[in-house]
Amino acid sequence: MSSVFAIETFRYSGRDFTSEEMDWIRNLIASHPELHRLALSRKVCREMSWLRPDNGLKDMSCRVAMLRMHRDGLITLPPPRKKNGNGKIKPKKTSRSDQGIEILLPAGKLGNLYFQIVSSKEDSSFWNELIERYHYLGYKPLPGAQIRYLVKSGETILAALGFGAAAWSVAPRDGYIGWTRDSRVNNLHMIVNNARFLILPWVKSKNLASKILAGVANQIQNDWFNRYEYRPVLLETFVESRRFRGTCYKAANWIHVGQTQGRGKLDRKHLNAVQIKDIFLYPLEKQFRAELCE
Repeated sequence: MSSVFAIETFRYSGRDFTSEEMDWIRNLIASHPELHRLALSRKVCREMSWLRPDNGLKDMSCRVAMLRMHRDGLITLPPPRKKNGNGKIKPKKTSRSDQGIEILLPAGKLGNLYFQIVSSKEDSSFWNELIERYHYLGYKPLPGAQIRYLVKSGETILAALGFGAAAWSVAPRDGYIGWTRDSRVNNLHMIVNNARFLILPWVKSKNLASKILAGVANQIQNDWFNRYEYRPVLLETFVESRRFRGTCYKAANWIHVGQTQGRGKLDRKHLNAVQIKDIFLYPLEKQFRAELCE
């Protein structure tokens, strides 16, 4: 007579952790009290070969995972060195983000748009400030691999965009792709999420939003390759259906594939309702399904 034993696993940030791995993390924390949270996450990434496609450490995902383990009582992290609410400190409001001169020209008369990648500390602070001050969701750090843009016409800043890691599991999206769980685990990094899109409130330019979406779709593959050494094949975004109609995404040929279920990402027991969102996708390659389903 044989017995079958189920291996207990814990899922965080899209990765399954076994009981043995959880014990190893606890022992790491206990045996190295001098290490801060960032150093611990990097050690975990190296030990468990938790890497991005460019072989860089997935330390941001690991930090999020370990913080959730800590909140769930599975591990005990050392106190944060900076008491900033785990990166949720609000950016400071400065005169740099004060309202500018109203722009009423239609998009066709604004000239060529320039998508400036946010790379310097100064531009990063400014992007964060704009999002916190003018975007209805406010600022929070983007997850995983990411690129942020300031959209300009000449020297005039018109908009701010942010792209980060894709959602782990979204039934309408996954059904549209047609991939298996294994192919999703292996290829999820090939999808990039448009997490923030802000046109500054004093910029009232007809058709500008769809022009920006078309422009960034033409550029983001190369920008992503230059930073992470691979090209994504699909963009996704989530639009609150009670607040917006997704008109600019439709005008830019994004595909509406359904709606979310009104649950948070980790809400497995259907206890925490969130706003229902429309799901839009934009293929960057004609053969995106073949690449994602490998």
